[in-house]
Amino acid sequence: MGVPYAIVKGKARLGTVVHKKTAACLALTEVRSEDKSELSKLVSTVKEGYTDKYDEHKRHWGGGIMGAKANARIEKKRKALEQAIKI
Repeated sequence: MGVPYAIVKGKARLGTVVHKKTAACLALTEVRSEDKSELSKLVSTVKEGYTDKYDEHKRHWGGGIMGAKANARIEKKRKALEQAIKI
């Protein structure tokens, strides 16, 4: 979708943006022309620091360490394949 998003530590930090005590979420609909450069810098920071890292960590799921049952099953398949090749 390409929508930049970030999880902020506390509701009070979002509240400072909208001049309230707290805010649960924040969506920017309009940006003044003098603030566009600052917003683009913020969006690029969020993308490289949060969104892109999430995609990178999502690709490296698991550690390749299998349990005893999985190792035994693979070993059994390997031995069966070796027996089939010998015959």
